[in-house]
Amino acid sequence: MRRDLEIVVLSDIHLGTYGCHARELHNYLRSINPRTLVLNGDIFDIWYFKKSYFPKEHLEVVRRIMKMAVNGTKVYYLTGNHDDLLRKFGELSFGLVHLRNKLVFQLDGKTHWVFHGDVFDASIQRARWLARLGGEGYDLLIRINRTINGIRRLFGFASVSFASKIKKSVKGAVRYISDFEDTAIQLAAEKGYDYVVCGHIHRPQMRAVTAGNGKQVMYMNSGDWIEHLTALEFANGAWQIYQYDETEFDVVSPRLKVPERESKIYTLKREEVLPDLNSSGLAAMDAL
Repeated sequence: MRRDLEIVVLSDIHLGTYGCHARELHNYLRSINPRTLVLNGDIFDIWYFKKSYFPKEHLEVVRRIMKMAVNGTKVYYLTGNHDDLLRKFGELSFGLVHLRNKLVFQLDGKTHWVFHGDVFDASIQRARWLARLGGEGYDLLIRINRTINGIRRLFGFASVSFASKIKKSVKGAVRYISDFEDTAIQLAAEKGYDYVVCGHIHRPQMRAVTAGNGKQVMYMNSGDWIEHLTALEFANGAWQIYQYDETEFDVVSPRLKVPERESKIYTLKREEVLPDLNSSGLAAMDAL
């Protein structure tokens, strides 16, 4: 039985790379029935796309998204840095999928600003070659990490994320993530937005902040499907961070079978959410 949701936000899937958890994502997509699906950048990894590597599991994700669109889900594809070639097309609708660079909408009287977030990344804006080199190193680390975790599972040990540990231990990376979030929050406050929703930094997050001008802003990041396997979900008047748990899914084939039981949800306490999220409805507004 699929869970009915009003909005789902996914980002940083990186289809076409070895680090992508396409099988798990397909599992998740089969378990939900959202009214609106926002794909917030880096869905395809055009930087490292290889004709020789686009396995069946990755294609199944694309098919599942298209099937959701055919069945009535409104799908927005927001461009990121790894799929930035699509930005030159501006705002277009490819049949059932609506291409945008950013999205602004009203939800329960609160203005939400959704974009990938790479515009805050100086390495991408000023030194594209350096960003690509860093991306290649990250992809290699993820591949090594997967191999080691496979061995660890054989001996009954839990999986570990080397990339996540490195980010937490390296001061520069920690400072960059903090600066990224602070910049997004401050800019949203200056524009009068109540929520800012990003991806890009592969760090799921959800926190309310009072900006320098006194404006309260909810910062949310949907995370990724490389390390954390997370999504943002809106249902029953509140946003939540979903994190994939393999034990909740009965995998019987590449097309996947989803058992009829509740998926695991990490819920933000009501008092931590802006107070008047108590009804539903999505009205898209013109992007800036």
